Amino acid sequence: MLSALMVAATLYATRRAVARAKVPVWLPIVFGTAFVLCFLVWVGAGRATVIPLTTLLQGALALSVPLVFGALSGVLCERSGIVNIAIEGQLLGGAFLAAVIGSLTSSAYLGMIAAPIAGALVGVLLAFFSVRYWVDQIIVGVVLNVLVVGLTSFLFSTVLTENAELLNARQRLPNLPIPLLSEIPVIGPVLFNQNLLVYLMYTAVVVLQIFLFRSRWGLRMRSVGEHPKAADTVGIKVNRTRVLNTILGGAVAGLGGAFFTVGSGLAFGKEMSAGQGYIALAAMILGKWNPTGAVAAALLFGFSKNLGNVLSTIGAPVPSEFLLMLPYVVTIIAVAGLVGRVRAPAAENIPYIK
Repeated sequence: MLSALMVAATLYATRRAVARAKVPVWLPIVFGTAFVLCFLVWVGAGRATVIPLTTLLQGALALSVPLVFGALSGVLCERSGIVNIAIEGQLLGGAFLAAVIGSLTSSAYLGMIAAPIAGALVGVLLAFFSVRYWVDQIIVGVVLNVLVVGLTSFLFSTVLTENAELLNARQRLPNLPIPLLSEIPVIGPVLFNQNLLVYLMYTAVVVLQIFLFRSRWGLRMRSVGEHPKAADTVGIKVNRTRVLNTILGGAVAGLGGAFFTVGSGLAFGKEMSAGQGYIALAAMILGKWNPTGAVAAALLFGFSKNLGNVLSTIGAPVPSEFLLMLPYVVTIIAVAGLVGRVRAPAAENIPYIK
C-alpha cells in the first residue's frame, strides 16, 4: 500500500511538472513519510527487536532542539540583512556558559538563563564588524566560529578540567509533563513530556511566525532586509534595526546551545556543537527563511540523525558508515536538490552606507 502511494505521488508530480504547474507542498511530505515508513518496515521485517517508534520520535525531537533555535536565529538575522554564519559559535558559547553558570549555582534554570548572554555577545561582535566597519559578514561569521571554538577549548582544558566539580558538573532541566496531553499515545510523551527549554522552543516558533508576518516590527525588519534605502526614506533606522536583530538572533541561538549541556544533563565538552550550527543554517535555507519552514527542515535533520542512531542500536542490515553520514547526506540533498528555486533577502551581506 505504501509503495502504491509512492508510485501515485510520483506520477502526479510528473504530470504537474510536464504541465509546468506548481507541485503542491504536501506532495513531497506524503512521499517522504511513505518512504520512511517503507524503510522502517523493511528494516524491522523478520526481526525479534521491534523499532521503538516513541523512542525514535523523542530522540529526533531532542536532536532537533538546537537546530530549531539556530534556524530561528538565522531567520532573525538574515531577514534584516545580516548573514549569520556564526550560529555554530553562538550554540557552543551558550552551551559553555550554561554549563559553567549551572555548575556554580547548582541550578540548571540559571544556566539556561545565562546561555543567551553568550550568544548575544557573539551577536554583538558580528553586528559591530558588519555594520560599523562593513566587513564581509560571511568572513566575520567564520572567524567568530573559530574564535569561540578556540576560546572554549582553551578554557575547558585549563579551567574546567581542573575544577570539574565546581565549574563543569552535570545539571539537568527536569521534565514538566503537561496533564492529559502527555498521556496521548505516541505523540503525548514526545511533545508534552519535555523540559522548559523545549516548551520555550514551541513558543519561540509561534511568536516569531506571528510577529514576522503580522506586526509592524516584522514588516520593518523585512523591509530592512529587502530594500534598506526605501526603509530609510520612511524613517526606519536601518543599521539600528540590523544591530538589534543580530543581537536578538545571537541570544536565541545561545539559548539553543543550552540544550547541549543543561538541557541534556551533560557536562561541557570540546566542540560539542559538532557542526550543528551549519546544519541549522541549511535548515533555514531549506525553510525559505520562514520560521515554520525552518522548523520543519530542522525536524527532518534531527529525525535522520536519530534514525541512524536507532538503527545502529538494533543492528539493522545497513552499513554503519552510511548511518553515520545519513544526516549530512540528507542536508546536502535537501539544500542542493529539494529546495527548488529560493531567493534570499535581497540586501543580505550588503552593508548599508548612508
